[in-house]
Amino acid sequence: MSNADLITRDLRHLWHPCTQMKDHEWLPLVPIRRGEGVWLEDFEGRHYLDAISSWWVNLFGHCNPRIGDRVKRQLDTLEHVILAGFTHAPVVELSERLAAITPAGLNHCFYADNGSSAIEVALKMSFHYWQNRGQRQKRRFVNLANSYHGETLGALAAGDVSLYKDTYGPLLMEMLTVPSPDCYAREPGVSCEEHSRRMFAPMRETLERHADEICAVIVEPLVQCAGYMRMYHPVYLKLLRAACDEFGVHLIADEIAVGFGRTGTLFACEQAGIAPDFLCLSKGLTGGYLPLSVTLTTDEIYSAFYDDYATLRAFLHSHSYTGNPLGCSAALATLDIFAEDDVIGDNRQKAARMAELTAPLADHPHVGDVRQSGMILAIEMVKDKATREPWPWEERRGLTVYRHGLEKGVLLRPLGNVIYFMPPYVISDEEIELMVEVAAEGIELATRG
Repeated sequence: MSNADLITRDLRHLWHPCTQMKDHEWLPLVPIRRGEGVWLEDFEGRHYLDAISSWWVNLFGHCNPRIGDRVKRQLDTLEHVILAGFTHAPVVELSERLAAITPAGLNHCFYADNGSSAIEVALKMSFHYWQNRGQRQKRRFVNLANSYHGETLGALAAGDVSLYKDTYGPLLMEMLTVPSPDCYAREPGVSCEEHSRRMFAPMRETLERHADEICAVIVEPLVQCAGYMRMYHPVYLKLLRAACDEFGVHLIADEIAVGFGRTGTLFACEQAGIAPDFLCLSKGLTGGYLPLSVTLTTDEIYSAFYDDYATLRAFLHSHSYTGNPLGCSAALATLDIFAEDDVIGDNRQKAARMAELTAPLADHPHVGDVRQSGMILAIEMVKDKATREPWPWEERRGLTVYRHGLEKGVLLRPLGNVIYFMPPYVISDEEIELMVEVAAEGIELATRG
């Protein structure tokens, strides 16, 4: 099979995600035959370094034998069973281990298939909790400007990136949106910590005014990933946790993209020393192998649903593949790697190398910011460095970087004018050097003229 053959067959029937399909009249698809480590290979032997972990899911490389072997063993034992009224060993062990490693108090696991579904579970569960507790006026949610939480209608409503949301506005519930603590917006001379503290004032005001009608606040801890990799200081989470306790509001932490070591700690909430009422996980949960998500919550919330059947307080939410044994086995192998290897320690060294190599880009005349949180690093291209005026989105300058990356064997998928790295943790120093070199070349090409 050749690349061209597969592309022709693909375009007859496939509708690709997050894609204007007409682009593929001039922008060729990239067929992939196999993967190994940080590398993907097409049908003609070209290799591409996966600098974005295939949409942020892959932690330990493609075709990792430790994860693959665990899934293969499970495949010969049990592929799937209904989780309503039944159970199995992988889902029980995974639940025990997640409760042990996540922030304290998150003792109950509700499984779904993907990140958006985990958010839907948290939103519904929070609302339903207050209904079960007799506080029926609580039916609203608070989010941050520039946030993103998924594409299903509840998750889409919970976000605030207009590119994804505006078209579907008439279908969505209305949120109470407060300004983001995004440190890109801080004034000169103001630290990220001080800026994040100052930006908490609108959140506190919203909670003071509307606490009686608010179910929960939902945030992406530390990094607003699909919101152009904007970052903020952990102090905001600490202040938010205290305020949610004060005003009787749940805190939903969406760690779907930032969990499992991406920000430098196993979970981003650890950097603020807080535990949310709901923790949503997916993506890296299975090391990038299979679709699986989980919403963890507390004894207090679980107890609000625990009653006689006739009270109709049960949480009647389900997915056909809830707690799939194959996905759970991939997740268990992923947790084994964290337990057996010094992943977080190794990542600190790799993150430092990424910072060192990208530091010169801060002086580029068309780079407005180079920012980093652990193994996530972003470079923001701007038209005017002094004012940080952005390039018009219609010019699609990030696409120039993407195409240059493919020519040089590196998969970079910019978010608008933001070039970012979120590589698998098995990346070597030499591969980091290649990744940064190609991105820098792409930025130079994209910002000419």
